[in-house]
Amino acid sequence: MALTTVWFALIAVLWCGYFLLEGFDFGVGLLLPVLGKDERERRLLINTIGPVWDGNEVWLLVAGGATFAAFPEWYATLFSGFYLPLLLIVVALILRGLAFEYRGKIDSPRWRRRWDAAIVGGSLVPSILWGVAFANIVRGVPLDAHHEYAGNLFTLLNPYALLGGLTTLSLFALHGAVFLALKTDGDIRHRAGALAWRLTVPAVALAAAFLLWTQLTHDDAWGWALSAAAAAALLAAVPAVRARREGWAFVATGATLVLAVAALFVTLFPDVMPTTLDGGASLTVTNAASSPYTLKVMTWVAACFTPIVLGYQSWSYWVFRRRLRVEHIPAAHQ
Repeated sequence: MALTTVWFALIAVLWCGYFLLEGFDFGVGLLLPVLGKDERERRLLINTIGPVWDGNEVWLLVAGGATFAAFPEWYATLFSGFYLPLLLIVVALILRGLAFEYRGKIDSPRWRRRWDAAIVGGSLVPSILWGVAFANIVRGVPLDAHHEYAGNLFTLLNPYALLGGLTTLSLFALHGAVFLALKTDGDIRHRAGALAWRLTVPAVALAAAFLLWTQLTHDDAWGWALSAAAAAALLAAVPAVRARREGWAFVATGATLVLAVAALFVTLFPDVMPTTLDGGASLTVTNAASSPYTLKVMTWVAACFTPIVLGYQSWSYWVFRRRLRVEHIPAAHQ
């Protein structure tokens, strides 16, 4: 297998991991004002992701770095053409991280409300815009013969991309609700489970419409197979959520996100950014790649350090695996 194909697959794996892990992070942030009735409950919700949220974002950093090193032409075109949406995502992630760190620094309800709004907004913006971005990558964008983006912001806000944004938003919210039902105990666990059940309808409808539209447009055999597997996983989540089998429901929603992202990358291959312009030139794994020597060195580095990172993150999840209750949160704000 060519190293260009290997690195395309590795980048796909990194994005699958990011959507799997950061997906429930975003979901918790989205549901903070819905499930957090008072300060103790809101602190409980934040504590469910407190030990892991920053580690989950490492997957995004590594995916971006790997794209820059393995496919610099793809990176350059993507970040110049999608500059504003990606800037909004970065700003949202920064504000969200600041909110986690600073909301408890001052014992003031007004102070905490403002940072809680930053958590919600910092979760909402990426949840929508990641779907918009990936939908546009798969659909194709106007690239000229020199691989320069020839569109504008409104080019990216097409119906297919907006459907992709609503799909990721609904799936992240469902994934987050299931995670909270799995991670908490007591009344908040039951409310999270009930909310997850209500979220299954829009998540199934939007995901089915988006994946069907994608495959009807591209008609890729492997894409159809992975899309069908993603749909099956999401449908399997429905009875698990209904029966309050949180573990199986979380596995099912996680598998849905992984399989859906994999379906998009498989459908995209061998392009990395197709063009929609007549006379334009698409970016592929061949013409967007770094030199063979660069890819070879990167492969050795990834082989050495990836198991270490995976082992450390797995250990972190194991250490913080226990359920949390409101009673674990001190009544007085610290």
